[in-house]
Amino acid sequence: MLGNVIFSHFLQTIGRTKHFRRVDREKFISIVKENQRLIYKICYTYCKDSESRKDLEQEILVQIWKSLSRFDGRVKVSTWIYQVALNTAFLFHRNEAKHKKNKIYIDKSVLTVADTNVATELDERIAKLYRFIDTLDKLNKALVILYLEDRKYKEIADILGITETNVGTKIGRIKNKLKDYFQNS
Repeated sequence: MLGNVIFSHFLQTIGRTKHFRRVDREKFISIVKENQRLIYKICYTYCKDSESRKDLEQEILVQIWKSLSRFDGRVKVSTWIYQVALNTAFLFHRNEAKHKKNKIYIDKSVLTVADTNVATELDERIAKLYRFIDTLDKLNKALVILYLEDRKYKEIADILGITETNVGTKIGRIKNKLKDYFQNS
């Protein structure tokens, strides 16, 4: 799932760093492999085109690598990965919006190779769910991703910095909106 080319390139890059240790590399590889699905979900949720997803994916890997030495084990590794990945996605999204004016978009009909990965990976119902998620603000997007991962309310609250009660309330409201969305579209 996680872009193997990006991951391999990233490993080569960190392998050339002066302060690089084999233990760190193995720990990093293990953590990323165990959590690649959640990294992919965050990238897919916050970036619609494949190039932006690749950029975000690489930025998340960089941030995980940079902050690995500060991980103290007070929370589960997956919780920590979510925090790093979501914070990176929020910042990436904000910065991408600033730089959007400098991008040139090419009409898709000009391209000869289609991005078939997304089309083949998702059936119509999942695609519709992602379209719904895309309508949510960034906090609610993160909340839905965590909820769909079957995270407990306590863990969601810890990751997002809100109360468990607030998590429950927001999930209830989102479920109602989702129900309406599927019925009306």
